[in-house]
Amino acid sequence: MSWGTELWDQFDNLEKHTQWGIEVLEKYIKFVKERTEIEINYAKQLRNLSKKYQTKKNSKEEDEFKYTSCKAFQTTLNEMNDYAGQHELISENMSSQITAELTRFVQELKQERKSNFHEGRKAQQHIETCWKQLESSKRRFERDCKEADRAQQYFEKMDADINVTKADVEKARQQAQIRHQMADDSKGDYSSVLQKFNCEQHDHYFTHIPSIYQKLQDMEERRIGRLGESLKTYAEIDRQVIPIIGKCLDEITKSAESINQKQDSHMVIEAYKSGFEPPGDIDFEDFTQSIKRTVSDTSLTNPKTDGKSDLKLSSKSRGKLWPFIKKNKLMSLLTSPHQPPPPPPSSTSPSALPNGPQSPKQQKEPLSHRFNDFMTSKPKMHCFRSLKRGGATPEDFSNLPPEQRRKKLQQKVDELNKDIQKEIDQRDALTKMKDVYMKNPQMGDAASVGQKLVEIGNNIEKLRLEVQKFEAWLAEVEGRLPVRNNSSRRQSGLYDTQNTQTANNCAQDRESPDGSYTEDHSQETEVKVTPTEFDDDFDEEEPLPTIGTCKALYPFDGENEGTISVTEGEILSVIEEDKGDGWTRIRRSEEEEGYVPTSYIEVYLDRNAKDS
Repeated sequence: MSWGTELWDQFDNLEKHTQWGIEVLEKYIKFVKERTEIEINYAKQLRNLSKKYQTKKNSKEEDEFKYTSCKAFQTTLNEMNDYAGQHELISENMSSQITAELTRFVQELKQERKSNFHEGRKAQQHIETCWKQLESSKRRFERDCKEADRAQQYFEKMDADINVTKADVEKARQQAQIRHQMADDSKGDYSSVLQKFNCEQHDHYFTHIPSIYQKLQDMEERRIGRLGESLKTYAEIDRQVIPIIGKCLDEITKSAESINQKQDSHMVIEAYKSGFEPPGDIDFEDFTQSIKRTVSDTSLTNPKTDGKSDLKLSSKSRGKLWPFIKKNKLMSLLTSPHQPPPPPPSSTSPSALPNGPQSPKQQKEPLSHRFNDFMTSKPKMHCFRSLKRGGATPEDFSNLPPEQRRKKLQQKVDELNKDIQKEIDQRDALTKMKDVYMKNPQMGDAASVGQKLVEIGNNIEKLRLEVQKFEAWLAEVEGRLPVRNNSSRRQSGLYDTQNTQTANNCAQDRESPDGSYTEDHSQETEVKVTPTEFDDDFDEEEPLPTIGTCKALYPFDGENEGTISVTEGEILSVIEEDKGDGWTRIRRSEEEEGYVPTSYIEVYLDRNAKDS
């Protein structure tokens, strides 16, 4: 069926219908555009979400992803990033394959429709013009016939009247003949125009209009077909990314199945085990000996027995259970700087010294001596809040438990070896480049490469010295850590296992969490400290008042815990003056306080504050 034959008289309706068809296509294009915007925004939000929870480099969270559960989460984030990429691909393909193509097609349809309806209007105007000519010829023929009839009647009337002259009769006859001639001419013209109009009308309705309407029909059918193809493309674009999205989801499922809870639990043990052994059993303390005294005893107490019982109470209750003391007070106690402070630099400029002033080293003294010092200089207990709040880490990691220290040293050795390998690779590459320059001087200067090789050689030598230093510390730690079996690493925190048969007497040295040593408990019994006094002293958390100010004369690097770093010319607050050991306690802020050598600062005490 054709529009030209069936809809020959529906020009206006066809014009409206074709315009509606183009509007439908434009509506579909707008729909696809909005879909592409949704896809690109969704992809952007997915990427931002994945980026938000990604682990940042050189952050604390980076170490957490050694666990299988965290690795699975990281894989999920990466797959979601690829998932977002597929939605970006959907948006891109819809824009190029549907939106852009259909937009061009709509422009072509609009131009073609305009041209076809322009031809149709021209054909309409032509047939209307022919119809007007036919009507005009018809009216002229009708008028001439009526005038000829009136002239004939007037002639007959004049010819029958005897009173009219012969000349008037002849004039009337001639007038009637003229009118008849004009009527005959109008008749012929009308017949000719009518015949021509019929031909034009036949061509219009059976040739021109069907041709134009057929073009419009073809255009509309192409529009409908193109819309159907675009809908297929719309579905196909989504279908193309389904396998890749499925792979992303499969990878997420695979990563979830790879989670090993047992392995993660074992890694927690490896990461946090200290190497120390749990405390042993507490010996029974017999307090009935004082009851068995004779009546003749005049002394109220037996110094030997009472001293021993007090010593046992204070030493065993505190010595054996030191890992459980509240707030690690014992660890803070053992880090006080007991060595004499370093002498001030000979020159006013810190650069005059090759290594600068060194902070005091930790001295491995018996625990009993540390306790005695603690009791004699009671105010120094408060100075080590700075230790809890963080301080400088020693280069040899001596502040860590044995097992953790071994891991840190081994990690440092591995990093230095990697750096050495990088320098060696760079040296090999520069050596080859130097050979090329020596053979072909026009390619470059071999002398500059040689200078670079010397620098790399010096760097390698420095790195090797660093490796030797850390390997020596590592060997020292591994030599102190006993091996429980051939396959396991060091699990114990005891440094000497040669006297294991005397473990009950606590004769061997044990290392405390801050790197200091405690000796056998027979020496610890010399401490006369009651548990109540010990706890009360350590529970004091009120900050000490400021008693003056000081100015740093030289820079000091507080490398050990309990000390604080200062720069030359810095003004700080004094909270505890020198007690005769060469150290003064200062405070930079509420969170930073510690000891510095008295010879490194100039002190200005406030007498009123000191007296109060």
